[in-house]
Amino acid sequence: MTDLPAGWPAVPLDVTHQLMMSPGTPFEVEDVVIRGVPMQTWKNIPKTLREVFLYARATWGPRTFLVYEEDRPTYEGFARAAIALSHELIAAGLAKGDRVAIAMRNLPEWVVAFFAIELAGAIATPLNAWWTGQELEFAINDSGAKVLICDPERLGRLVPLVGNMPALETVYVARLAGPSPDPRLRKLEDVIGAPADWEALDERPLPAVEIDPEDDATIFYTSGTTGKPKGALATHRNCTTNIASLLFSYVRGFIRRGEPPPAPLTPADPQKAGLVGIPFFHTTGCHAVLIPAMMQGAKLVLMRRFDAEEAMRLIQEERVTSAGGVPAIAWMLLEHPRRGDYDLSSIESVSYGGAPASPELVRRIRQDFPRSIPGTGWGMTETAATHTHHQAEDYVNRPESCGVAIGPYKVKVTDPDGNEVATGEVGELWAFGPNILKGYWNRPKDTAETFVDGWVRTGDLARMDEEGFVYIVDRAKDMLIRGGENIYCVEVENILYEHPAVMDAALVGRPHEVLGEEPCAVVTVKPGATASEEELQDFVRDRLAAFKVPVAVAIRQEPLPRNANGKILKNELKGLFA
Repeated sequence: MTDLPAGWPAVPLDVTHQLMMSPGTPFEVEDVVIRGVPMQTWKNIPKTLREVFLYARATWGPRTFLVYEEDRPTYEGFARAAIALSHELIAAGLAKGDRVAIAMRNLPEWVVAFFAIELAGAIATPLNAWWTGQELEFAINDSGAKVLICDPERLGRLVPLVGNMPALETVYVARLAGPSPDPRLRKLEDVIGAPADWEALDERPLPAVEIDPEDDATIFYTSGTTGKPKGALATHRNCTTNIASLLFSYVRGFIRRGEPPPAPLTPADPQKAGLVGIPFFHTTGCHAVLIPAMMQGAKLVLMRRFDAEEAMRLIQEERVTSAGGVPAIAWMLLEHPRRGDYDLSSIESVSYGGAPASPELVRRIRQDFPRSIPGTGWGMTETAATHTHHQAEDYVNRPESCGVAIGPYKVKVTDPDGNEVATGEVGELWAFGPNILKGYWNRPKDTAETFVDGWVRTGDLARMDEEGFVYIVDRAKDMLIRGGENIYCVEVENILYEHPAVMDAALVGRPHEVLGEEPCAVVTVKPGATASEEELQDFVRDRLAAFKVPVAVAIRQEPLPRNANGKILKNELKGLFA
C-alpha cells in the first residue's frame, strides 16, 4: 500500500500507548489483582453489566435501540422489559449464580433476556441457534441451566428431548403462535408483551442483587469444531472490557497521525447505527458489538440472515455507519452487481475477523467507501472477543497483521515449553489481561491446561514483529505436515486471496500414503469472475515453495461453510477431496 500520509507515523506506537493510558485520560489504567494475579485494567469503564445497563438507559433512553423488521424498541422500552423479566425470573425461584440458557436467533427479545438474567445475578448461557436438538440438549445439561428462554424454532428441536434435561424447570418462548403446548412453557409475551408495548410497561426498580466485577456473568460455548464444545466462563469485568478496547484502537489512529481524537459522543450528536449480521450468541456479537454499542447509544439493525442486497437496503434506509463480520461479507457488498443502486455513503467503518483478509480488500474498502476506516483484529471466546486490533493507517501499512495487543493487554509467542521465542519466529500465541476468562465450566483439567497465571494458551501459531504487531500463521492443530514439511494453511490462503478472482479460500489436508497428507484448496470466486484450477495452482507456485502448492483446487460460486463464530468448517470441505 502506498497511500500512507507522509511521515507516518507521527507518534511511535509505544509512546502512543503510554500517552493514552496515562493518569487523567479516558483510557487510564489501574492496578488490580484478579484471582491472585496482578495486572492492569481500564479505570474509567463500567465494571459490571448492571452498570452498562444503567448508563445506557439514563443516557440514551428515548433513542431507538434495536431494529428488527417492524420492531423498533427504544433504550427505555428495552430497559423496562429487561427489568420486568428479571423480577419474573427471581419470583420463579432463580438465584444468584444459577444458569439461564438463551436459544434464539437475533431478536430484540434476545437482548432483553440477556440483561434480565444479568440483573437477576444469574449466569447467561447463550446457545448456538444453529445447533441441532442434541447439541442444545448437551449444553443445557452441561451448564445445569434451570431456565431456558428460546424462540419457536429452537423449541421445536428440543421438545422431543425435554425429558432428557432434568435440571430444566421452566421454558419461556418468544413469539410463540397459539396456546402453549406444555404447562411448563410460558409465552414470553405474557411477561413483557410485544416490543411495541415495552415502553408502556410499568416502571419498576432494579432487583436488589449485589453484583461484583468478578462475579460469574456468562457461559459461551466454544465453537466445537473438534470434539464437544466447552463452556467458557466469563466474569462481569471480562464482559465489559471491549467497551474500552475497540474505542482505544479507534482513537489510537488519530494519535498516531498526530491529530486530536474526536470528542466523546453525547445525546446531542447524530446517532451511530450498526448493521448486525453476527449472532449475539457468539462472543463477538455480544461482547464486541452489543455491549460497546449500548455505551455509544447506537442503533443496532438486526438481520434474520445475511443477504447482500437486503444489507444494502438497510444501510441506505437506516443510515448505517458500521458493518462487518467475516471478510466474505465485505467482499459481497463490494462486488454486488447492484451496489450502485444504493446509497452506502453513511458507512464509516468496515471491520471483520474470523478469517484472513487480503491486502486487496483493504485497498477496495478505502477506494469504494472513502469515509470508512477498515479494521480487523484477533480474539477468541477465551479472550472475551477482541484482544488485538488493527485499524486505519496501521492496517494499511501491515494488512497481513491482526494488529497489536490493546492498551494494558499483553501477548507473547512461545515454544512448546512455554519459553518466548525470538522476534519473527513462529510459536504458540499466549494472551494476558483483564479480558481473559476465568476458565471452562466444570472442566478443571482443561482449565489448568489452557489458563496459566492469567495467560491463556490460544492454540494459534503466530509470529510478532519488532513493534509487537501479531501475524497469525495458523491453528496449531490445523497445520498440515507434508512429508515432514510444515505447511501453515493461512500462508497459502493469504496467497489465494491475492488472486483477483478469489473471494474466499480454505486449505485442507488430504491423506497420502507416503507423504502423510497433502494440501488441497477450496475457493469461492467473486461474482462474474472465473479462475481455473491450474491458474490458481500456478499463482501459488509463483509465490511459494512447491510443496505448499495445492495438489487440487475445488472452485465454487457459493460461500464456504462457516459456523456461527465465522470459522470455516474445514471438516466439511475435506469431503470434497476424499
